[in-house]
Amino acid sequence: MKFEDLYGNIAPRLTNYLVSSGSSYAEACDLVQEVFLKIWKMRDDLQDSEESISGLAFTMARNLRKNMFRDNSRLTFTDTISEEAEPSVDNSKAITPSDASYLRKRLQQAFAKLPPTLREAYTMFQIGGLSIKEIAHETGVGENLVKVRIFRAKEKLKPLLVDLRVTF
Repeated sequence: MKFEDLYGNIAPRLTNYLVSSGSSYAEACDLVQEVFLKIWKMRDDLQDSEESISGLAFTMARNLRKNMFRDNSRLTFTDTISEEAEPSVDNSKAITPSDASYLRKRLQQAFAKLPPTLREAYTMFQIGGLSIKEIAHETGVGENLVKVRIFRAKEKLKPLLVDLRVTF
């Protein structure tokens, strides 16, 4: 089957899947493009079956979406907003300096309510960007305990920040 035919058959379904799972239409189109670029590069190693390529495309899209979500979830709030930053397409989601101060204050209050061990693990993971293995080494506890602490911190933060619609 020709690559153009595969794209024509799979891309619309893949786009609909991504949009229905929470991506914006623009994000979904970007992800579909990235998936098909990867498939194009792998074309010599793939079976010539639409079913196998379709399954691969959906798996790749799901994983790329998870990666994108994880990468975008590590936000940094500052008290000032840079004038040099590109204006957002959706101005209703723009953060003003007063919003950033409020968010910082709310996050600090929520983090203060966490037990120190949970706060340390979650901060190192989410804000510091350390891996589970690195956190385990730094804190001197096992990797499974680090995972449990991060999970428990998330669970304790959810009700404290529910009105902000923060995703963990």
